[in-house]
Amino acid sequence: MTTQDTPVDTSSEVETFDLIIIGSGSGNSIPEYMSDWNIALVERDVFGGTCLNRGCIPSKMFVLPADIAESAKHGKRLGVNTEFHGVDWIGIRDRVFGRIDPIAAGGEEYRATGSPNVTLIQGTARFTGDKTFDVDGRMITAPLVLLAAGARPTTPPIPGLSTVRSHTSDSIMRLDTFPRRLGIIGGGFIAAEMGHVFAGFGSEVTIFNRSGALLRAQDGEVSERFTEVFAKRATLCLGHVPEKIEQEGETIVVTSKGKRYEFDELLVAAGRQPNCDLLDVASGGVETHQQGHVQVDEYMRTNVEGVYAIGDLANNWQLKHVANKEAKVAFWNLAHPDEMKTMSYKAAPSAVFSEPQVATVGLTEEQAKAQEIPYKVGKRDFGGTAYGWALEDDTSFAKVLVHAETDLIIGAHIIGPLSATLIQPLIQAIQFDQTATEVADDVFYIHPALTEVVENALLEAR
Repeated sequence: MTTQDTPVDTSSEVETFDLIIIGSGSGNSIPEYMSDWNIALVERDVFGGTCLNRGCIPSKMFVLPADIAESAKHGKRLGVNTEFHGVDWIGIRDRVFGRIDPIAAGGEEYRATGSPNVTLIQGTARFTGDKTFDVDGRMITAPLVLLAAGARPTTPPIPGLSTVRSHTSDSIMRLDTFPRRLGIIGGGFIAAEMGHVFAGFGSEVTIFNRSGALLRAQDGEVSERFTEVFAKRATLCLGHVPEKIEQEGETIVVTSKGKRYEFDELLVAAGRQPNCDLLDVASGGVETHQQGHVQVDEYMRTNVEGVYAIGDLANNWQLKHVANKEAKVAFWNLAHPDEMKTMSYKAAPSAVFSEPQVATVGLTEEQAKAQEIPYKVGKRDFGGTAYGWALEDDTSFAKVLVHAETDLIIGAHIIGPLSATLIQPLIQAIQFDQTATEVADDVFYIHPALTEVVENALLEAR
């Protein structure tokens, strides 16, 4: 087996494989039915992809202690005399990555030495023609290709930003010193989650966002409520972008609407871009959307025969569970061209692990209106249920959108504790076309569990 440690004469040789996979995130989930294929797996960066190393998994390992820290600040409203006295940032950081880094290294070692049919190649792959790549001077080709190269953080064109010390989600969780003052540029998932982590741990957090609210991609009522609640924990500078950013010694200075803000660290969380340019997909004849993503059909095929694409390279979701599902479909179709499966996104959910937590699936109310779909809304505050009384909750709610003619659930949005768990039965209902009446009336809801907010929202929408 050839590995990245084996020298290869590339002056004229082009190595041929059965399948080339670009990217070791969801692209690494090679199924057993391909155990007799000769596969090249190419990775330019960290093995295991964004989710394992810099995204979903480590961030949630920071979110949990931030949840605990935040709850300790508010115990008195429940009659519990808890206080927050700070965190051991280095201890938390090292615990998280002391777990993550060996998993990534172990996965890489397994692919390099323990997978007889897989050749692991470390380097940046670039198309040189039809299904042919140059990986830092090593030429490879195959009749079948899976593009799973992911995305990377973008830097907005703010004067001075490129000249100052700043971080993205790639590096913010590995800081050597905990920042007393943290500035964040952006208002989406990463800004909300990292804002929660650092505010929970004791930083003075300031968020600059060009939109007038945080989480603007969410249902309007959810975005509005999240912004209202989060404004109690951080300084929000909304509706504009900073005029300039400067480095003054160790201090980062952001000027916004003429006001000066000073920070110890700056997080840039203003979006991500697919790595199509790094692959030079145009040289392989692969077409992209105007937004820069690779165009794929319901079978995860690109416009080039034999070339498939999945994950952040090929969709706007930027979600690991979506990429994993796409990988299952793509791998199956690569191996079974005569019995292909399709990819459906109708019940693709997402969650923001902040405080408050947010979860969503299906259409927002704004999207339903834009599509002129007749719908009914059911909404229940957490505080209107027995468990909500226990929580003393006055800000959280569950909201469902139900088709006015078919009674099918077309959207669900929850903001508050355990939202990512509470929404699961609604995800299943949308996937399997269960009506709101069926989900509300034909199953038990434990009393007085928090799931009653879902039940009551459905009852109100009937």
